[in-house]
Amino acid sequence: MAREFRSLAIPEGVDGERVDSALTRVLGLSRTTIARLLEMGEVTSHGKPMQKSERVLAGQMIEILMPDTTVGDAIPLTPLEGLSVVYDDDSIVVINKPVGCAAHPSPGWTGPTVVGALTAAGYTVSTSGAAERAGIVHRLDVGTSGLMVVAKTDQAYSFLKSAFKNREVEKIYHALVQGHMDPPTGTIDAPIDRHPKEDYRFAVVAEGKPSITHYEVIEFYRAVSLVKVELETGRTHQIRVHFSALRHPLVGDLTYGADPTLAARLEMSRPWLHALELRFRHPLTNALMDFRAPYPADLDRALALLDSSVLP
Repeated sequence: MAREFRSLAIPEGVDGERVDSALTRVLGLSRTTIARLLEMGEVTSHGKPMQKSERVLAGQMIEILMPDTTVGDAIPLTPLEGLSVVYDDDSIVVINKPVGCAAHPSPGWTGPTVVGALTAAGYTVSTSGAAERAGIVHRLDVGTSGLMVVAKTDQAYSFLKSAFKNREVEKIYHALVQGHMDPPTGTIDAPIDRHPKEDYRFAVVAEGKPSITHYEVIEFYRAVSLVKVELETGRTHQIRVHFSALRHPLVGDLTYGADPTLAARLEMSRPWLHALELRFRHPLTNALMDFRAPYPADLDRALALLDSSVLP
């Protein structure tokens, strides 16, 4: 496969950064990939190979011979169909993330990312934190749709990171879980950590991190429950792990024990989970920001199938 030759102008958000750090963030590639391109002389400016310690300037033209994306650690820097901007100002951008998109580049992930899509669309995000996680103050799983806020300035990044850490952000999800929840309202307080035998999963374990999930049933369907979920903590896979531990896995969540036959009947190829509401204080004005994102088509379709009595 022919490798792409790309020219780009350095955005203001990375002005003064080392070229290795700046390109890691702007291109959505791993640090290892950027370092390899620099060592091979495949990153140039005005025809001269750049050194990783060189600083870049806003507007500076950089030429890059992009890596072969079949190698496995390159992240496409392309606008993402289905990613919609709900709100945008000088401090933050709030998006409705589609399924199949990661929050940021990570080892082994070669699909689209929020960081890459926003950068490709011309948005400048904060340079605080790890370069590959630029502006990301919280995450949604690849298979989860819904609302995310991304910091555009370092001030906003610090403010929002603190707000999430101090549990000052309200995050409301809707989930479709197997079976009928009893009681219909409650709190799941169970520590979570890596699964002791399977690294790709998480589990409730005695020595795990404190994890608290509040829930309330919205509607009972035949064999399933539509549940409103509020996270008090934000552990990886928290909702999926907690409901699975109660033997009420999310519909379509085969990783955590969902029934594949039920998933097929409802045409679900991912967990039925959506980040529906997001509320927080604006990092600059302190005004209360309140957002809501409708269900995507696949989740609506599953509910319609329930209404049509697809279940026996």
